[in-house]
Amino acid sequence: MKYRTLGRTGFRVSEVSLGTWALGSPVYGSVGAGDARRAIRGALDAGINFFDTAPLYGTPEEDGIAEKVLGQALGADRDRVALATKFGRYPTRGHQNTFFHAAGVTQSVEDSLRRLGTDRLDVLFFHSPQSRDQIHDDIWAALANLKQSGKVRFVGHSISWFAETQQAARDWAAERKIDVIQVVYSLMNRETEPLIRDLGAAGIGVVARESLANGFLGGTFTKDIVFPAGSLNARYPREEIAERVATAECYKALLVRRDIGSLAQAAMRWVLDQPQVSLVLAGSRRLEEILDCAAASDAAPFTAAELAQARALHVREFSPA
Repeated sequence: MKYRTLGRTGFRVSEVSLGTWALGSPVYGSVGAGDARRAIRGALDAGINFFDTAPLYGTPEEDGIAEKVLGQALGADRDRVALATKFGRYPTRGHQNTFFHAAGVTQSVEDSLRRLGTDRLDVLFFHSPQSRDQIHDDIWAALANLKQSGKVRFVGHSISWFAETQQAARDWAAERKIDVIQVVYSLMNRETEPLIRDLGAAGIGVVARESLANGFLGGTFTKDIVFPAGSLNARYPREEIAERVATAECYKALLVRRDIGSLAQAAMRWVLDQPQVSLVLAGSRRLEEILDCAAASDAAPFTAAELAQARALHVREFSPA
C-alpha cells in the first residue's frame, strides 16, 4: 500500500481506503457483524488507514450501525487510523430530512463519538446537502467550537447534488471553511473533474467515492443480473443495466493487464492516476473484494496512451448513487 497527503490536513492516508456504507446498511444486501469486523480488520492489516463512515449508514430503526461496527472492530488500533464521518442526514428520520444547523451538528458529533468509541473525529463531512438553503448560518460557529474543543480536527463537504452544491464547495474552500471534499468519481462518472482539479490544486484533500460505479465496475455483473428488491441497483431499467455492463466490458478489455488482474483494480488504478486525487474509497462488503481493490495501489500507473484510450471510451455520464 502506498500513501499520499490528504491536502492541507497533512494526514498521510492510504491510496485505497475503506468506505463503510455497505457494512451498516442493506443497500447492497445484508452483512453480518462478524463479516463486517473481518473486512475492517483485514483492511487494516492490508495497510488501509483511512475509514469513512456516517450516521446515515444504518437502518430506519437505528442510526450509525456502521460507526458502531467500525469502532468496535478498530478497538485499541483507533490511533493508527484517520476516521471520517458525516452529519446532517439520518435513516431514522428519513433520508431526505436534513439537519445542517448548530444543534444538529453538535448532537450528531456527540452521537458519532459515542458509537465510534473515540474522543475525536479526524474529518467531519457535511453529508450531501441538496442546496445552500439547507445550511443554517449558525453552523459555522458550532463547527468552530467543535474544532476548538478537539472533537473535530477538519471539516469537509461530501457532495452528491453536484450541480446544486459544487459552488458552495468552491466558496467554502476559498474561505477555508472546509479542507476536504468527497466526490463521486469513476470511469463511468466524471462530472466532478473540474472541481477535483481546481480544489486539489488549492490544497483541498480529495476523497473519491463510488469508483466502482455501484458495483458495475466490479467485473461480476452480467446484463441478465437481477438485483434484490429494495437494493440500490434495483432501480435501473433492463436497458440501462445492459448498457452499463457493456461499458464495463469495454473498460475491462482495455485496462486489465498482467499486473492488474481485475476490472475492479483497473477502475481504482484509473482514479489514482488522475491528478489531485488524494485517495479512493473501496466500498465493498467482502474482505476479498476490498483486498482486490487495495492491490491497485501497488500496480504501475497506466500509460498516457492507455489513459487517452480510456477517455475516448467515455461517451456517457452514468448517474451516481
